[in-house]
Parts: sequence; C-alpha cells; structure tokens
Amino acid sequence: MTKSQRKILVTSALPYANGPIHLGHMLEYIQTDIWSRFQKLRGHECHYICADDAHGTPIMLKAQQMGITPEEMIAQVQKEHQQDFADFNIQFDNFHSTHSEENRILASDIYLKLRDGGYIKTKTISQLYDPEKLMFLPDRFVKGTCPKCKSEDQYGDNCDNCGATYSTTDLINPKSAVSGATPIMKDTEHFFFDLPAFEGMLKEWIQSGSLQQEMANKLNEWFEQGLKQWDISRDAPYFGFEIPDAPGKFFYVWLDAPIGYMGSFKNLCDKRDDLNFDDFWSLDSTAEVYHFIGKDIVYFHSLFWPAMLEGAGIRKPTSVYAHGYVTVNGAKMSKSKGTFIKARTYLDNLDPEYLRYYYAAKLNSRIDDLDLNLEDFAQRVNSDLVGKLVNLASRTAGFISKRFDGKLAKVSDSSLTDIFLAKSEVIAELYETREFGKAMREIMALADIANAYVADAAPWQLVKQDDKQDEAHQVCSNALNLFRILVTYLKPVLPKLAENVEGFLQLTLTWDNLSQDLAGHEIATFKALMQRIEPKSIEAIIDASKENLQATNTDALKTEAPKQAVNQLELDPISPEISFEDFAKIDLRIARISKAEHIEKANKLLRLELDLGGETKQVFAGIKSAYAPEDLVGKLTVMVANLAPRTMKFGDSEGMVLAAGPGGKDLFILEPHEGAQPGMRVK
Repeated sequence: MTKSQRKILVTSALPYANGPIHLGHMLEYIQTDIWSRFQKLRGHECHYICADDAHGTPIMLKAQQMGITPEEMIAQVQKEHQQDFADFNIQFDNFHSTHSEENRILASDIYLKLRDGGYIKTKTISQLYDPEKLMFLPDRFVKGTCPKCKSEDQYGDNCDNCGATYSTTDLINPKSAVSGATPIMKDTEHFFFDLPAFEGMLKEWIQSGSLQQEMANKLNEWFEQGLKQWDISRDAPYFGFEIPDAPGKFFYVWLDAPIGYMGSFKNLCDKRDDLNFDDFWSLDSTAEVYHFIGKDIVYFHSLFWPAMLEGAGIRKPTSVYAHGYVTVNGAKMSKSKGTFIKARTYLDNLDPEYLRYYYAAKLNSRIDDLDLNLEDFAQRVNSDLVGKLVNLASRTAGFISKRFDGKLAKVSDSSLTDIFLAKSEVIAELYETREFGKAMREIMALADIANAYVADAAPWQLVKQDDKQDEAHQVCSNALNLFRILVTYLKPVLPKLAENVEGFLQLTLTWDNLSQDLAGHEIATFKALMQRIEPKSIEAIIDASKENLQATNTDALKTEAPKQAVNQLELDPISPEISFEDFAKIDLRIARISKAEHIEKANKLLRLELDLGGETKQVFAGIKSAYAPEDLVGKLTVMVANLAPRTMKFGDSEGMVLAAGPGGKDLFILEPHEGAQPGMRVK
C-alpha cells in the first residue's frame, strides 16, 4: 500500500525521424516503460511521454532524395515508430512530434525569454559552404582526411580510426557529402546561448543528486576545459522552426528537441481536462520530472537543457538517468554503418516480452553497456520464464480445473506466502532505483522456492490417493497463489503475460492486492502462456540482419550446454581454438566470498555467495574436496562475472570462480594481489 500518491512525468529520449527503431533504441524505451508501469502499479500518477525528433539537415536531405516533403517523410516514419513501440508493449501516455505547433510556441517563448534576459549573443563565424547545393554544411556532411592520423573518408568532427576530435575546417581535402563538391569558407551571423553564464548553477546542480555520480564526474571535465557559448542557429535551407525576428535563421535541432518533452506533454494536457501543464513545469511545481537517456547525449540534457530552463524561469528535471550502449554478441551497433537488428525484424520472429525480460535482467542504475548475447538470451528466457515461472502454473492449474471444479482451496499453511509477500518492498525499492537486474534475481529466487515446493509435494502423486485429495487441492492452490504474486512483481516487465494471467486467474493483479485471500476463487481453464525460444527463431533474425550484424556466432545456439558441474577441473583434451575476440568477452572480476556452505547430497559442490562490490552472485563451485566453507568466507577471489546463469538442481549458478590444480585436495582458487577490491576488473 502506498503512503502518498506522487505526481510523476517521465520521458525517453526522442527517436530521430529519419530511420527505423533498432534493438539498441529499444533498451531505453523498455527501461523507461518498466519504470513508468511500476509507478502506475504502485498507485502513483505517472505520465510517460515521448515524441519523434523531426528537425534538422539529415531529414531535409533524405526527404529530397525520396522525392517527398519533410512533413510527408516524418509522418511516415512516425507511423512506423509508433507501431514498433506498440508491438513492444511500450505504453506511452502521449507520443507526439517536435514538428508541432505546441513545440514551436514553447521553443519561441523560451528563446525570447533567454534573449530578453541577455543570454543570447550574436557573432559572425566562418563555415564550410557547399557552392553547388548553396547551403552551409553540418559537420557530419563534410568528409575528408583526418588531420591527426591521415585516415581518409572521415567525418568533419571526429575520426572513426583514431578517435580524434577536431574542427571541420581542420579536415584535409574536405568534400561535401551532399554533392561531392569542395566546400568553400563563407561568413554568416549565428546566435549563441551564453552557457558560461550558468556555470555556478550547473556546478551545484550536477552535484545535487539529480545525476548518477559517474555522470556528474564526467561532466566536471567540461568545467575544467571551460564552458563555451553554444551555437543554437542554422541558416536556410533548414527543416525546423524559424527564429523569431530573424528571417532565414532556424533553431538548431538540439534547441527545440528537449523542448519537445514539454510540447508532447502540453499536447496531452490539451486533450485531457484533468491535467495542468504548469503543475509539472512551473518553478514552484512539486511534481517529479525524470529523463531517461543514452550516455551519448548526457551533455545536452545535463548542461545545455538545465541552463536553458534556468534562464527561461522554468523548473529543472528532478533527475536525468543515463544508460550505456547495446552490443549484440559483443559487436558494436552503429546506425551509420548499418550494424543493427531492427525492432521489426525481431518482432517478426519472437515475442517482445522475451527481450523486455532479458533487458530487465541485465539492467542496473549505472551507465554500463549491455551485451545482447543471443545464446544467453535464449537460455535465460527458456530457464526463467518458461522453466520456472510459467511452469509453476502449467504443473498445477490442470488439477484445479479437472478435479476441484476450477476453485482454489483455503490454504492452511501460509508460510511460503509470507516469504513471498515479505519481499514486496525489497523488490519495489529495486524497481524504484532502476536496479532491475537485482529485482529479477529476487523474483526468480522466489520462483525457485515455489518450484521446489511443488516438486517436493508432487501433487500429481497426491491426486492418485483418495485420502490425499485435500492436500493436493491445497498444494495446487498454494502454487497458483505464489504464481500470482510472482506475475504481479513482473507485471511492469511482462505486461502482456500479466494480462493473460489476469484472464486465467480472473482477477486484476495490483501491488495493493498481493495479500488477497483466494479461497473459493474460481479460475479459468489454463492455456499455454509462453513457448520456448527455438534456435531457428534466433537464426531467422540473424539471417534477416546478416548484412548488418557483425561477430555473430549461431553455432553455439545449435548445441546443448555441457552437463558437467560448474568448476569441475578434469584432464580433458584441449578444446578447439577460440579467437582473441571471444576471449576478450570474458569479464574477470574481483569478488569477496561473503558466504560459503555445504550442499546436501552434493559430493563436489559448495554454494558460494560472491560480493562484487554492491552486487551479489550465487555460484556453485566444485572445490569441496579442497576447501571447508568456513575457510573461504572473507577471501578475495577471481570470478567470471559475465557467464550466463546455469540452472542446476540446487538452483542457478551465476558465474564461475577460477581454480587450478590436479584435483582432489590440490585444487586452489585464484586469489588476487593485495589492494584488490570487490568489483574491480582483472585485466
């Protein structure tokens, strides 16, 4: 039960309206959607808004190439974007466009307030100009030879080969990417936002707790270098909003893009009588505003945007949350190079809830990159969602329908239910703090408990005995109640599954009714809720993206995982060679053994809890012959931290500790040098 209702506005970064949504994009929308759905599930007033980012030179030029107007192109792209989001179960309260009347009015109003406040400066600058297209060229539309490493065919602002950044005018032998002509230098008057005037406010704000600490630390580099005035104008021809009182001058796309959050919300308010724009955006607003973004646009959201808002007399966001990039099977995704899997390609082959769960299982509150390893993806979905979650209902629901008139029994022993309910606030806090991976581990640990309970009780045996019918009824009813609690916890992540479960259980899943007594409650006939991921579905996605996807390894999907115990060292033949790239994927981390214990009926395994400096993983290690549990507690060791979890009969093993030796008592865990700390990477 929530103590008080919060008023929350949450946004995702605006997708650019010149191309399709890919799985790298989807990380952010899934992350934000889970957080937004969680807030609503807890009973808060939460509005999730977004829009297409529809302005700029690339859109203008692409529309020209297609022989249509920019307005026609962005309308077509927006329709595709919205369909992709809807099919991934992204629940926007409003999805708009930056090319809207609301955004034009707000952008002009903010600009005029900044101008009247003395925060807009003008100066004449020299820029590269295409003499054939009669247009000034943005950095990304000039190519030439890098002035640092002399690599050819590099963009006008940075080199893909050596990573150097430079001024476009430093490029050697520059060519227009639009016409191929050699650009000329031409003077033009531009408008600049006086960012340095807000240095004191920004220094205070970025250390106020509104940003992740690693993000705040990175932003300090900008102050060390000295803040610069920000060029906010572009010359015609340009697709965007014309600057007030400045014919032929347009707002740079990054000026009106963040204002698009406000424009989309204003559009929503205008459609609803119960929403007031100023309640969320005025200086004295008590509402919370959160921006979820990728780490590549941190500067715009954490320096330029709050400074603009401050100068215009508008409240700043409560927090800006950044996430890392997505790789696929270890390969960098690049929109410009086409190395991405489109959202539609995925949707044509697999259930979107699989990806929602996998991303949730790997997300945390930091700015770490996330690797979509397709083998691990299939194994984790099959193990967690099909093998643990859905299996709990499929093993028990049939007995309720066939033998007990479809009605649940009064369960005399509530001990398991109490354990599950006791985790509600722990899981809620993990959702709130965006530690989704930890939340999924808590939930799946409960699923393990529930499945072990059903396996031990064996209702399929009980129903065969006349004197055990009541016990069988209670076991199945208890299992379904535990299943209900688990699906409620997962509802922000798996909304479609939750909807189907609500139909099956014939009740609504809410956080407030977690402890509801279901004695005598009637359920519907159980129908299959999820299917296993088959290798052919993954292969179909890879085949459809083969031109774009690098460094894939489909062979791994066609073989069964090895059955030997984790960490068992034997004198086996040397395995086939692997590439350096494969070896580089192994993430070795320092871990403190916080807990070690015997496992009943296990001859070789010990159960270890490994502290990675804020994250705990469970590992079953085949070192029982060499170590007593009490000798291990407190030791530092080295573990493989990114090993896909393996389901064993004792539970999930989430990594591997490194050990060596001939075996038996001569088996030694690898201990790091002095000064190592949990969580440190071993290189």
